[in-house]
Amino acid sequence: MTRPKMSVIMPVYNVEAYVGEAIRSVLDQTLDALELIIVDDGGTDGSMEVVRQFDDPRIRIVSQANRGLAGARNSGIAHARAPFIALLDSDDRWHRDKLLLHYIHLMANPAVGVSYAGSRMIDEHGEPLTVAMRPKLGRVEPKDILCRNPVGNGSAAVLRRAALDLAAFPHPDEPERTCWFDETFRQSEDIEMWMRLAAGHDVAFEGIAGLLTDYRIIGGALSANVVKQYLSWTAMMRKARGFASDLIERHGETARAYQLRYLARRSVQLGNPELARNLMMRAMKAAPRLVWEEPRKSVTTGGAILVASALGPERFRKIMQPYLKAAA
Repeated sequence: MTRPKMSVIMPVYNVEAYVGEAIRSVLDQTLDALELIIVDDGGTDGSMEVVRQFDDPRIRIVSQANRGLAGARNSGIAHARAPFIALLDSDDRWHRDKLLLHYIHLMANPAVGVSYAGSRMIDEHGEPLTVAMRPKLGRVEPKDILCRNPVGNGSAAVLRRAALDLAAFPHPDEPERTCWFDETFRQSEDIEMWMRLAAGHDVAFEGIAGLLTDYRIIGGALSANVVKQYLSWTAMMRKARGFASDLIERHGETARAYQLRYLARRSVQLGNPELARNLMMRAMKAAPRLVWEEPRKSVTTGGAILVASALGPERFRKIMQPYLKAAA
């Protein structure tokens, strides 16, 4: 096989119900000069049996003991041969033109290190939800990465290998192993990487139009992990102070408020109004200006919390069902 134009890294860990759909969305890409590196991260279900049903020379499998998402991505990147790296979580899927559009974008704009696009939200059955991620696409600064994370999710980014390698470092306990993502993070590993690239290495981020990733929301998953997600985000902030202290000093509390409001919104959608209320109060304390800077989103979030509290989680979830479907 000639050198591919794009290396797709797909960690696989206990995603038997979704991994086949994710693989098909890669193999059906209009950019076919690609390799798909599937990292078997030591799961215990039938995911790898599904993977092995695909007979395509573009697929390579790397097996390892469980290292988590960051560790699986690192193993995949270490085996990648293309000048561009695309990340796809194995419960998500792509629009068939995604890689071609990002390839054109990166080839036409050599100063851009990370290309991304918006994402459509789908439920666990693959049905579209009424919400989507429509990020800022141009003039992206490190403060935008810190406060709003325009990349949005781990399946949206396509990276120039030369830019990604700026963030490489030896594993602290296994110096022969190269890391790009920090394996001490089991959540927030994406934003931690984007912050290092943008604020630590001056890598340029730029988006392209369209909702090119289907990002799957599985019912209850975020609600169960929302506190862990906030703690890992806080750990990212502590680490970022080491290489972007001025940025954190100037924009850290605003970023914290955005993160808390985001988690409050997700918590109330998934039926935990008490946690949502606590998070929203913390957000307002961190940066009261959220109300007048983004009045619609702040008021909508606050109103949803009040309604959910009055109705109770079950009745509120039934009201949300037409919008969140199986993710409710």
